[in-house]
Amino acid sequence: MAVSIDDFHNIEIRVGRIVSAEDIPAARNPMYRLVVSFGPEMTKQCVAGIKNFYSKEELPGRLVIAVVNLQPKSVAGVVSECMLLASYDDTRLALLVPDKEMNPGVKVG
Repeated sequence: MAVSIDDFHNIEIRVGRIVSAEDIPAARNPMYRLVVSFGPEMTKQCVAGIKNFYSKEELPGRLVIAVVNLQPKSVAGVVSECMLLASYDDTRLALLVPDKEMNPGVKVG
């Protein structure tokens, strides 16, 4: 399926900084509830299936790339308001991150 450039422009992607990570005991798959700051004006909650690849202790403070204008969705009883971007294959997952220090909230395009 091809995505038009207009459709792509409707996706809001920003740099965020993970504030906290907590286990979601009710989740069927290993997941975290993350709080991600996108600058002083925007903090969002995210449900992320990255528990098999990252410990919750190593996540706070990390910069990430996320889609921030998704429709909120309840996952395992927790509302997810954004989606972290990652690359993955059958055995590995890597969060997408800026290659330089960037301020949370900066747009990605």
